[in-house]
Amino acid sequence: MEKIALVRLREAGNIVQFLVPSDLEINLQDKVIVEQERGIDYGEVLEISEEQITSTLRKIIRKMTPQDLKKVKESIKEAKDALRICTRKIREHRLKMKLIEAEYSFDKKKIIFYFTAEGRVDFRELVKDLAKIFKIRIEMRQVGVRDEARIFGGIGPCGRTLCCVDFLKNFEPVSIKMAKLQRLILNPSKISGICGRLMCCLVYEHKIYREFSRGLPKEGTYISTSKGRGKVIAVNVLKREVYVELEGGVVEKVNYSLNE
Repeated sequence: MEKIALVRLREAGNIVQFLVPSDLEINLQDKVIVEQERGIDYGEVLEISEEQITSTLRKIIRKMTPQDLKKVKESIKEAKDALRICTRKIREHRLKMKLIEAEYSFDKKKIIFYFTAEGRVDFRELVKDLAKIFKIRIEMRQVGVRDEARIFGGIGPCGRTLCCVDFLKNFEPVSIKMAKLQRLILNPSKISGICGRLMCCLVYEHKIYREFSRGLPKEGTYISTSKGRGKVIAVNVLKREVYVELEGGVVEKVNYSLNE
């Protein structure tokens, strides 16, 4: 069994699994330096476990030192200045893009600008201008509105920190069918997050709703009961109860077991 750590990259980045070297002692909330595909990066340890590794994982290199923390703080401050400069250049080039965030790589060999846009953007001239100013590698990275919400953070309708900021590793597809299955009011303001997309939490209970709805009749259909034939007017999925309107307006409750 190997020791595995869940690490949130940077301040509000993705949550990634890393292998913990046997000679490295780490604890929850430790700030660490990690291997990444494009170099080294930093993050915070959220969880530590022992697992049987079935795939290749990158390693935690070491704990962050006071010098590392100072370097990160300086980079964050400089990234804010870079954001202002890039915003001005975007206006000069009249590009239809919304700049979201800027960040330096840990080794400060490149700077990444995150933006949203409705379609493809030709930012080649913009990159040339920025390269002349910063004299390092420039990377423009287009992200979606969910990534934008993760970067900015916020509080959801439930009163808690956004799931994408707090614990979600990846964004899963969310469909309106999930809301319909859970009998939610299909009002965009009720089922959408601050990103404007369907709330990620609709996924959490979808599996159990799908299982419990198996074999239940749909509203508006006609079924036979012990007291006669009638129209299904309401369905309680979790209780597996169906309410049927019989002749004369009488409502009959019918229970279904999971084996039916």
